[in-house]
Amino acid sequence: MSNENKTTRELWLQNAVDLVSPIFKNKGYTIPKVQVSCGFPSTGNKSKHVGQCWGKSSTNDGTNQLFISPVLDEPVQVLDTLVHELVHAVDDCIHHHGPEFKKIATDVGLQGLM
Repeated sequence: MSNENKTTRELWLQNAVDLVSPIFKNKGYTIPKVQVSCGFPSTGNKSKHVGQCWGKSSTNDGTNQLFISPVLDEPVQVLDTLVHELVHAVDDCIHHHGPEFKKIATDVGLQGLM
């Protein structure tokens, strides 16, 4: 198989960002510049934390850095985690999991504990 037809995890994730972007836009939110990668959270807890967002102030170019754990292997879990981390990016990681975060999350369709 040719490498030009191979989709990397990061390309899959970036394409997913593009696909969910209209959901945020329809609710009045703009997804800021993000870079999405596969990786373990800085906490090192591979089982509890499956995603992480670093706000734009953590980089020189103002790009939010999102990490989705490679332990996730179900596409729906990956998308759920990605949308959760995109909510953090929209909020620029300011409100953690507080009411402001929850409002954005529920507006874009997330349910359950934040």
